[in-house]
Amino acid sequence: MQKPRSIMFGASLLPDYCCIRMETIVRYWNNLQGIYLIPVVIFLSTIVFYIVANSLFKIVIKIIRSSIREIYVHYELMVWPFRLLVSLIALPLLLHYLPLTPDTRDLFNHSLLIIAIIGATWFIMRLFLLFEQFILQHYASKVRENESARKIATHVSLARKILNVILVLVAISGVLMTFDTVRQVGLSILASAGIAGVILGFAAQKSLTTLIAGIQIAITQPISIDDVVVLENEWGRIEEISLTYVVVQLWDQRRLIVPITWFIDRPFQNWTRTSSELLGTVFFYLDYAMQPETLRNELQRIVSSTPLWDRRVVKMQVSNITERSVELRALVSAVNSSDLWELRCFVREQLIEFIKSKYPGWLPKVTMDMEQGKLPGKE
Repeated sequence: MQKPRSIMFGASLLPDYCCIRMETIVRYWNNLQGIYLIPVVIFLSTIVFYIVANSLFKIVIKIIRSSIREIYVHYELMVWPFRLLVSLIALPLLLHYLPLTPDTRDLFNHSLLIIAIIGATWFIMRLFLLFEQFILQHYASKVRENESARKIATHVSLARKILNVILVLVAISGVLMTFDTVRQVGLSILASAGIAGVILGFAAQKSLTTLIAGIQIAITQPISIDDVVVLENEWGRIEEISLTYVVVQLWDQRRLIVPITWFIDRPFQNWTRTSSELLGTVFFYLDYAMQPETLRNELQRIVSSTPLWDRRVVKMQVSNITERSVELRALVSAVNSSDLWELRCFVREQLIEFIKSKYPGWLPKVTMDMEQGKLPGKE
């Protein structure tokens, strides 16, 4: 008789147990929805937004590249900074709904703020780089022949470097000012800015002089990108101008690194300051029997036969005489220093060949006259 009671008692407790378990599951699910559902939705929305924004960014790049086909710019430089900024848009909102302690949430928010400052600085610096590439590509075909194009290229290049330095300093200051301790120290430094400025001025005098010289070069522009210069008896072209040094590509493809202060403190030759057109000379030393007019006519014929001559200047003049020979100077012109060098070599070769084949008697020689008579000491 006891066994059926126990069975009936267990059967009566089963519905209550199931109800309790269901209530627990529902309560747990409600808590789960309240704690994690919104963050999960935000996270999924962030992923969708990231994919859509990245796709739209690539489409915009393709449209820009197809509309400006004659200028190739590396737009891919903007991809990773853009992705970083897009990723940082929803992360603060996601952290707000995550079940974190206040200290942990503050730590994450502070880290995101620092990353956002770095990401924004990175994005702006890459934007400046793209703008510089666009300008340089636009004037690439004109930079050697056009003085204004060289000045614009130099202004843009130096302006980007100066803005990058300012951006980095502002970013470092922004990151440091996010720390309360550094902010308090900064206020105390501002109170004694005069003394600190004098100390820093003496400590970094040479660096400040170099930086100011770079800014002065950018404003006054005694040199520009692709200028032909001669310094330390070396001929070369200005390849790069930074805030602290200048890279000169020499004629044999060596690179001469020159401090920026050199172009402020010392004289140097700039063959393309206002124009790339130049005059060049070729010297000949001939006998007194030569005829200058014949050589002038031959010089005119030689330079007229080559495209290296720009048809501005061609002259042949007797520039000096000695007891043994006559010095003649051929003066010719060309559009730039490279063509002038080739033209001078060409004139020298052709005139030497002309004199050797037509008038070998014009070549310099030593004439000796001896009197006929008895030798000394003999009758």
